Amino acid sequence: MRAAGRSGWVRLWDRLAASDPGLLRLTAGLRTVCAIALTLAVLAALRVPVPLLVAGAIAAMVSTFAIREKQRRRQAVTLAVGLPVALASVSLGALLGQRVVAGDLFFVALIFGAVYGRRFGDRGTALGLIGFQTYFLSLFVRATPAVLPQLYGVTCVAFACSALARFALLPQTPAGVLDRLRRAFRARLGQLIDSQIELLDAGPDEVEKVLEEVRTGTARLHETALMIQGRLEDGTSDEAVARLLERRVAEAEIAAERLGLLLLTARSAERTDTLTLHLPGAPLPSGGELPVRDEATAALRRDLQALRLLLLRPAGEASGTALAHVRNRLLGYREEENLPKASPAVQDVFRGLGETARAVMGLRVALEGPQDESDDTPATTRSREELDAEDAAIEVSEEEPGKAEPTGLRRPTTRAAVQVAVGSSVAIVGGELLSAQRWYWAVLTCWIVFLNTASTGEILVKGYRRLVGTVLGVVAGIGLAALVGHHTWTAFALVLVFVFAMFYTAPLSYTLMSFFVTAALGLLYTLLNTYSAAVLALRVEETALGAACGVIAAAVVLPIHTDRRTNELLVGVLDRLGTLTRAAVDQLSGGAGGDLVEQARELDQALADLRSATQPLTHPITPMRARRDTARYVVALLETCAYHGRALAATAELLPTHPAIAADPRLREACARLVHNIEVIAAHVADPRSQARIETGPSVASMLAPGTLRAPRYGRVTDRVLRHLQRLDEAVSGLARPLGVATAAAPPRA
Repeated sequence: MRAAGRSGWVRLWDRLAASDPGLLRLTAGLRTVCAIALTLAVLAALRVPVPLLVAGAIAAMVSTFAIREKQRRRQAVTLAVGLPVALASVSLGALLGQRVVAGDLFFVALIFGAVYGRRFGDRGTALGLIGFQTYFLSLFVRATPAVLPQLYGVTCVAFACSALARFALLPQTPAGVLDRLRRAFRARLGQLIDSQIELLDAGPDEVEKVLEEVRTGTARLHETALMIQGRLEDGTSDEAVARLLERRVAEAEIAAERLGLLLLTARSAERTDTLTLHLPGAPLPSGGELPVRDEATAALRRDLQALRLLLLRPAGEASGTALAHVRNRLLGYREEENLPKASPAVQDVFRGLGETARAVMGLRVALEGPQDESDDTPATTRSREELDAEDAAIEVSEEEPGKAEPTGLRRPTTRAAVQVAVGSSVAIVGGELLSAQRWYWAVLTCWIVFLNTASTGEILVKGYRRLVGTVLGVVAGIGLAALVGHHTWTAFALVLVFVFAMFYTAPLSYTLMSFFVTAALGLLYTLLNTYSAAVLALRVEETALGAACGVIAAAVVLPIHTDRRTNELLVGVLDRLGTLTRAAVDQLSGGAGGDLVEQARELDQALADLRSATQPLTHPITPMRARRDTARYVVALLETCAYHGRALAATAELLPTHPAIAADPRLREACARLVHNIEVIAAHVADPRSQARIETGPSVASMLAPGTLRAPRYGRVTDRVLRHLQRLDEAVSGLARPLGVATAAAPPRA
């Protein structure tokens, strides 16, 4: 009974970990709420008035969310330095609050400095946030020089409670975050396998819905893999262990994605294009159901469920004869003689199952250490030996020197600081015309829309989302203020709920976050006895004004238009794709390809940046529908290219240790056209006047066998390499049409 309860708890925890990788959102929300609650408890015991309670709550929230560094020691230093910054900012806010011109000039200078400080990394960003938000706090509670001593005490209490919540009550170490991210990866991989099982059984009417779930699961798995890669440096002290985990995570992701493609192909009358998994709404190839539901199909369903069991079994229960039998059966599908009698497409799925089982075993060994080997079959033993050989061959690479950053106004932080200073100046003037008391709301919105944005389109979309969330929050605030009345602690309790919801939903929906912020502010106005429907309506007007000022400043002052931003990022993605492809092919040809894992990670990160930058182009409100569809199609093609590039890199990494893989020098010459085409497209995006053309011609496989009408089969692994190269070649050629690159026939081969 106890074991069943523990197993149920583990499943619940895995589900939570999958929905919130690393529990980062949950921890951020709980830590902020805890800091505010502690501050309110201490201040209530000291019997401070309600305005100072509000000030303490805001100071605790700011001192908690502003610090984003991963190492605890650096967090402590930033928090300690942030306290005098906060005290100085509060003092200046109280002293300059009645001096309109001097106060406004200082506010603009503070905003410029806070944004410019981002160039100094997480600490500079945190200190800028603390300085700006505490100055805003003094305006919000209408601080005067007479209450400064009390305000100092409240601020110190808030920072102390924030430190207590961060370092004692809800500590978060880089190693702990990485461990939770690894659990999240495993949980999301299990959910993807569940969706693949549903895809196997889905009828013609359900298949499109299930396919969308597979797409979502694949994207979420990739997102978690990127998060793990970003935390490896801080989360592990041994670089060799970090490299091993990075490789095992990449292998599991590639194997799971390939398994989904093979399942789609088995359902269809023709091979499924990788684009089907990456382009939302892309139709399935002809056919929508497995051609035959026989014993092989039933075994396939059983083995997919067994694969999920092998993946998610808790570490303490991952032993025993039954589990060993399942593992041996799945790994046996890597051998041709163990494949069941079925169509070639279904047999390919069983091969994919075997490779995914190998990746799962490697992942478990990397996460949990050596496994029970007592019941291994020869096939399982060979898989373990391959993994051990790969582990031994991992080399720690030296860091490459960073690229020189732009200087002057070309530096992003300098440009953003100038833009937000100009926008805030206009917002101050316009805000004071709307209200001499609440003008700072326009400035706050102008400041916020510039956070984590890099182009005019991104600022426009963020401003729109903030305005929508504010309008909805005003409606909720009016209703809540009427219900709460003058019940102080009821209002504070609701504020804590909204603060938690704000931080928990922030990475998911900026509109939802704005909604919770505005609803909480309505309650704070009630506590300050300044609430009215007119005040909340003014909040909407000031928000709209601030968003408009931000957009205008971004469009007029040193503008970075969305087209320019996305083109720069697109060139970066293509450059990294070309580098990775060239290095992988070079290693598969017998050369030294370099650090392929790191190159694949850089490609994934560049693609993630591009995907984020294209959101203004793909947003539902955009009036340019054709442009939106083109942007989605190009990003989906690039995701397809990245998948095949990662797969080639993963195969090339196996070359020194895998007995079934041999270098083929002919690959280098056969793939010269592919690398050339990537370079031509990148050159055209960087300079549309470029006259270079991409080349077309025979398939990669046929170029490996000159003089024959059909390329021979070189073995399963080599076939897979050829398939990835051919799909990558097709995807790169497919990029030429939407990007306007001309096509020329390849020159005849000698």
